[in-house]
Amino acid sequence: MSDPSSPAPAPLRVRIAILGAGNRGVGAYGAYLLRRPDLAQLVAIADPRTDRLHAAGELHGVSPERRYLSWEELLKRETELDAIIIATPDVMHLQPALAGIRHGVSILLEKPICPTEPEVRRLLATARRRGADITVAHVLRYTQFFTRIRELLNRGVIGQLQTVRHTEQVGYWHFAHSYVRGNWRRAEESSPMILAKACHDFDILQWLIGSPCVELNSYGNLGHFTSANAPEGSTERCDQGCAVERTCPYSAQRIYLEKLPPADRWPHNVVSLDTSPEGLALALHSGPYGRCVYHCDNDVADHQVVSMRFANGVDACMTVSGFTREITRTIHLMGSHGEIIGDFTRNEITVTDFRVDDVRTSQLSVHSEGLHGGGDEGLMADFIGRVQDRLRGGDPARASTSLEESVESHFMAFAAETSRLRGMAVRLHAARKKRSQIAPGSETSTIVEASG
Repeated sequence: MSDPSSPAPAPLRVRIAILGAGNRGVGAYGAYLLRRPDLAQLVAIADPRTDRLHAAGELHGVSPERRYLSWEELLKRETELDAIIIATPDVMHLQPALAGIRHGVSILLEKPICPTEPEVRRLLATARRRGADITVAHVLRYTQFFTRIRELLNRGVIGQLQTVRHTEQVGYWHFAHSYVRGNWRRAEESSPMILAKACHDFDILQWLIGSPCVELNSYGNLGHFTSANAPEGSTERCDQGCAVERTCPYSAQRIYLEKLPPADRWPHNVVSLDTSPEGLALALHSGPYGRCVYHCDNDVADHQVVSMRFANGVDACMTVSGFTREITRTIHLMGSHGEIIGDFTRNEITVTDFRVDDVRTSQLSVHSEGLHGGGDEGLMADFIGRVQDRLRGGDPARASTSLEESVESHFMAFAAETSRLRGMAVRLHAARKKRSQIAPGSETSTIVEASG
């Protein structure tokens, strides 16, 4: 028996490499490492953009010889890593994840896991066979907001859950930034919008409902951001004398230089590393974020609705829309004896108890320097803590957002996109059965079933 008076063991300092020095890799997860140098150290970085690579290296004190232009070279030369964070573009998740498994390091994988179903299946099969430690960045599970709602449901505060209405309000300028002008504008180059943006939401719905989805139906399309809707007098770029630039809500000049005062943070640091007004103006003049939203090469849906049925009898409806003023998630959970209404950005939860006609609203106090309502910080703390446990020789519990836990949300997203494109309801039980029979190296796509 250990001596209770003896001091606790000093925390092990985890050696981490980041693959992808962009907004998520360095801006979110790297920022946590800067705040907690006692727990972990960023020892190596990989990114093909030299400006981003060296800016991140200087910020974190990573020596020049440990800054790599490719993740392949980093993993080839860095032989004493404890963990890696994969924050490369969506289409570049599979191969570094497979390489990380071969190296035996713990992996934090940015969502989506992979942009296609065969790739997800292949990674899952390999991870199972090798017993890999992979955490997916489904940060909403680590927020106080959704954790509190789950506690209320588990306590039976509203009786038996019956229906859920969930809305992700992307925000009109945020959608234009990421899904019209930005990296997620084309499904082939990244992933469908419903996967890239809403795999978080599918995951949190299943987590709260506590049962797998068995059938869904989805509708949506690219309804507005097309050349057919370009106003008369619009130009290819917002600073080329566009006749409607001063009244267009999607004007790049208005969004990045007026609505959002230039600052060294998202979204400005995605537009340009030089976030001064002059630097941003130059980037908008020549880069992708200065293009007219009606003259881009985007093809992902700008709004989508998904109706779902879960195995325990709960029904849910989720709406994802780029046409909202606020950027938030709202949720309405309706039970046999009460209801819960929540606003994620406001950290506000209202509980109504039908039995006593009681309505109570609580405002959560979230103290966090991270994003996603403290979710980024909670995820990193959990990930590093489990890596430390492993290094001490322990057997850490599986992450709340382990690969095994997270694949379900992705298959829901793939099914929703299939439903949207084919105009049919999709049953998921066939997909679930095939996943349980997965074979290493298999790249066969799941066959979905049309309902009825």
